Amino acid sequence: MLTKIKETVSYIRNNTGFKPEIGIILGTGLGGMVSEISQEFVLDYEEIPNFPVSTVESHHGKLILGTINGKKVIAMQGRFHYYEGYSPQQVTFPVRVMKYLGIDYLFVSNASGGVNPDYEIGDLMIINDHINLIPNPILGEHHPEFGARFPDMSETYSHELVRRGREIAIRHGIKIQVGCYVATTGPTLETPKEYIYFRTIGGDTVGMSTVPEIIVAHQMGITCFAISIITDLGVPGKIVKVTLDDVKKVAEEAEPKMTLIMKEMITGL
Repeated sequence: MLTKIKETVSYIRNNTGFKPEIGIILGTGLGGMVSEISQEFVLDYEEIPNFPVSTVESHHGKLILGTINGKKVIAMQGRFHYYEGYSPQQVTFPVRVMKYLGIDYLFVSNASGGVNPDYEIGDLMIINDHINLIPNPILGEHHPEFGARFPDMSETYSHELVRRGREIAIRHGIKIQVGCYVATTGPTLETPKEYIYFRTIGGDTVGMSTVPEIIVAHQMGITCFAISIITDLGVPGKIVKVTLDDVKKVAEEAEPKMTLIMKEMITGL
């Protein structure tokens, strides 16, 4: 893996000469953040050596390098998922590449189902903890330069960034939640009993992404911030049939609020 990472890093450096400070991963229906980037380079995933390719229709599959109010960013417009058939190591490969390119911060977004009865569709939730039910991406051969073999996870999500994100939301009158994200393999949506289980074990939302990338980023010493848009509810009495189009519609409607928070946070780093 290390050889492939360095090959990919070399390709991106040779074709852009760009050294990003901040990485961004955009989830389902949340690609609009790209419009806030003054784009300098755009690379299709297909042209990047060793890069996986997005197979989910709402994930565009482009690596965008540019600036947000002077901050150098590298953004993934479309991510990879375990349910697509990729290994956890492939899913998180771009995070390792971004670290070798120079990022110190990672901002991640996703669409998720709310299991906390206090949540409503369209709410934003800053993630302050997670429960991982996807195979761990740092299983297998260990490369010491990636970080600790047994990384401490007591502050996986930066307390300082959680505080800043919440303050920005409150200042702009944006309803904000802070809670725990449960990561599952998918691609099935949850059964009513699974929703109850995820709430019972401490979850506030459930989704199929984010945590593998965060684990790898945290292992490599990257400061992490993640935010969910609640696109459907897994609360007894509020569960209805949901399609991908439903998820995308809610995500797109709530996205401007998420973009405002992330843009202000990035600008203030």
